[in-house]
Amino acid sequence: MSLEQMSLQHRVEELYEMPSQDLHYKQGVTEVISGFIEGLNNGSVRAAERQDDGTWTVNQWVKHGILVLFRKGRLADMSTDENFKFFDKDTIPTRPLHIDDNIRVVPGGSTIRTGTFIGHGVICMPPMYINIGAYVGEGTMIDSHALVGTCAQIGERVHISAAAQIGGVLEPAGARPVIIEDDVMVGGNCGVYEGVLIRNRAVLGSGVILNASTPVYDLVNERILRSTPESPLEIPEGAVVVAGARAVRTEFGQAHGLSISTPVIVKYRDASTDARTALESALR
Repeated sequence: MSLEQMSLQHRVEELYEMPSQDLHYKQGVTEVISGFIEGLNNGSVRAAERQDDGTWTVNQWVKHGILVLFRKGRLADMSTDENFKFFDKDTIPTRPLHIDDNIRVVPGGSTIRTGTFIGHGVICMPPMYINIGAYVGEGTMIDSHALVGTCAQIGERVHISAAAQIGGVLEPAGARPVIIEDDVMVGGNCGVYEGVLIRNRAVLGSGVILNASTPVYDLVNERILRSTPESPLEIPEGAVVVAGARAVRTEFGQAHGLSISTPVIVKYRDASTDARTALESALR
């Protein structure tokens, strides 16, 4: 962390500890907020960062800063047209975009909140939504009706398919955001929540739901993957996960033939998987 970032962190933490009413009168608050948002927008400030050994560190102070934005903000009219009225905190408008950013936002009702890093070549299909604190790497596609939640970290060349939900997190401060590494395919109607970590090149088939209490059955290695208090549920690199089911073994469950939806790793990525999940270059 640079000295400039350390200074920003210190000032953000000072504001976080202040009563909300005092934020409107303390000198220099606007300057700190502007610097914080600029850092989120350009990617120099992140809610979580990957270390050289592959582990991820959560920056709690970044979530504190986002909470300061909500507490400091006042309700403002952000409408751009008489037929479409929008009212939100004046500290968190939509993210400014320019043609030189090389980001495709297709017409049709998409919104990106400020305080979000969007890499070059990202494609946003309507309607989709990216919330504050999120990080979206270069060449990623956010498809129609998809959500990237607060502080979620999305890598490069990821495909978030239609109606997929990537959960967000602000509180508790120590909670991990959802992290999706590079070249991951997230199928339609998937849900990834509660700090789940998906490693490079993994594939989630349509309808897979992952959260902190979800056990994932790895048929290839004959093991069960779970989250612990110390570490999140982690989907291994190259794993191909589909929506499966496991039988309910209680007497009542057996009597009624009940089963519970369960994610299952059926294989690890190979050439045929790459071909099926490739995003055509023409789309970019």
